[in-house]
Amino acid sequence: MIMRNAVILSTGSYSPEWVVPNSYFDELLGENVSNWLEENLHIYERHWCGENESTADLCQHAAERALNNANIDGKDLDLIIISTDTPEYISPSTASVLQDRIGAVNAGTFDINSACAGFVTAMDIGSKYIIADSKYNNVMVIGAYAMSKYLDKTDKKTVNLFADGAGAVILQAKENTRRGFLDSELHTEGKYNTWMGIYAGGTHRPITNDVIADKGNLLKFVSKFPKELNVKKWSKTITNILSRINAKPEDVDHYFFTQININTIYKTLDILGVEHSKAHTIMDRYAYTGSACIPMAIDDAVKKGKIKKNELIVLMGSGGGLAFAGAAFRW
Repeated sequence: MIMRNAVILSTGSYSPEWVVPNSYFDELLGENVSNWLEENLHIYERHWCGENESTADLCQHAAERALNNANIDGKDLDLIIISTDTPEYISPSTASVLQDRIGAVNAGTFDINSACAGFVTAMDIGSKYIIADSKYNNVMVIGAYAMSKYLDKTDKKTVNLFADGAGAVILQAKENTRRGFLDSELHTEGKYNTWMGIYAGGTHRPITNDVIADKGNLLKFVSKFPKELNVKKWSKTITNILSRINAKPEDVDHYFFTQININTIYKTLDILGVEHSKAHTIMDRYAYTGSACIPMAIDDAVKKGKIKKNELIVLMGSGGGLAFAGAAFRW
């Protein structure tokens, strides 16, 4: 029994209205990429922002849905944490923009960026705020992604993988409970920091006409990552977390992974010795939404009635940097 813990109160998600099927890229790139996307990644379509739609818009829709599902108002929030590497601005934070939009006048705010591992990292942070400090009773955690704004439409390595969306979770303080946050683990392989990213727009390389001309402000895969890296890191992180909470892989009711490659998910589950059906996936409809993919998948599972009270869930994210973040919660 934990005296004070962070329990998942509600979820919400949003994806833009513009649905982009694989056939769009067959025409755009002048070759059949649909078959590879569907057979290897299990991606059939994705959602992209409209011209006047941005990360803060995605966050607002997801946040409002989470608040509605929790039956609380923005003013009831004590803290807003947004994980994104496609922020509304370089400065100020996207979280401050959202705070104003949803009337969360009592909430502190900040953004974090650990790329696609960011949402799980933010859940770790938000949970520990609640556990450590009684001033924080309702914490909103959002993963948001508008990577379509940074895609090179001629680069077949990136343009057909990445998509847009946002997912929100409200964590609430509960006393004397076995539910909520159980354990987490963060790890970064910083030696890969130059292998994939958006390498202009910060202080290292400010935006200039020359940068735009050579597409330095767009997402680039610089080097190919080791094929089994995610599988090894995911399975090790999950095993470490479960060992600390005295659980086995088969005790977990639901796994939520970074949603970029169905085969990577299945290989990880094979190493853990559990059925593939324990991983809830949404990449077939939404492609890769970065730090938004895990909360979007959780919300999808909630809408479908898949997650029951007191079930054990594991979140496992990874992204550029390379950053890895895992966490376990009792629903």
